[in-house]
Amino acid sequence: MNKLFLFLLFLLFIGLMGSPSAHAQWPQKPIRIVVAAPGGSSVDIVARLIAGELRNRLGQAIIIDNKPGAGGTLGAAEVAKSPADGYTLFLGFNGPLANAPSLYSTLKYDPQRDFMPVILTGSQPNLLAVAANVPVNSLKELVMLAKSQPGKLSYASVGNGSVSHLCMELLKRQAGVDLLHVPFNGGPLAAVAVAAGDVQVIFAAPSNLMAHVKSGKIKALAVTSLKRFAPVSELPTIAESGVAGLAQFEAIAWNGLVAPVGTPSAIVLQLNREINFVLAMPMVNRKLFDAGIEAGGGTPEAFGQLMKSEAKKWGAVIVATGAKID
Repeated sequence: MNKLFLFLLFLLFIGLMGSPSAHAQWPQKPIRIVVAAPGGSSVDIVARLIAGELRNRLGQAIIIDNKPGAGGTLGAAEVAKSPADGYTLFLGFNGPLANAPSLYSTLKYDPQRDFMPVILTGSQPNLLAVAANVPVNSLKELVMLAKSQPGKLSYASVGNGSVSHLCMELLKRQAGVDLLHVPFNGGPLAAVAVAAGDVQVIFAAPSNLMAHVKSGKIKALAVTSLKRFAPVSELPTIAESGVAGLAQFEAIAWNGLVAPVGTPSAIVLQLNREINFVLAMPMVNRKLFDAGIEAGGGTPEAFGQLMKSEAKKWGAVIVATGAKID
């Protein structure tokens, strides 16, 4: 009987070892987050703040891998083809997660098909700003200047397909002005070009511009939210400008985390739960606010709905403005 009991106990042990519940829980090794923006950008700030707290909560290193090429679509395509095991994630923004299918005739991934939404991580309006040597101090004056010099002024964007690109294309169409597009590989480079006076106008996240505004090299004119934005509450909205056709102008830049399709739902929900906790931390909230970013949060389903609604909204803008990239 003792031998039979020991044998049955051994079989039970083997069976448990073969079951998923007996394996060590995820994560068992470092997690890589591919970020669709360069170091120092607003998306990178969000990524590093989350990673710093998430490594403490998950007990594993979080590796930030900046891949800003082709408006973030290079990094997105790489992650879309990665193993769906929770160890490779993508932190992107409107461009690669919503606008890209309408902008590119050939794209190596589909945001709706190839990703599982995890969580909205942050959002912010863009600032409309000009180089210090541009002789305007309001959006109305900028529109008047642009109309007097069709095609002479240039505007920087943080990349093809970004909200900063499509913001200006929408403003050009609604205000009836013509400016030349000069795309850059991320917000920091675009801001430096405007601060140097190489490009005259820009739409970009506050975190990319405020240091140059404080130094006097860039003048901020307005924000792209419908209501004034608390971190820069002194700036009027585009809708407040009094320019005909812009009374309902709104364009919010957002960023969020996704995982390759097929990632176990338990991992997606664990990530969502932990990042919601991190984003609610007062210290994280304060640092995001100081960078001009509103902390995100919410369910995977809510973020998925945002991705779909933004793709529809900006897809229509892309068609109306002809802002195709290829």
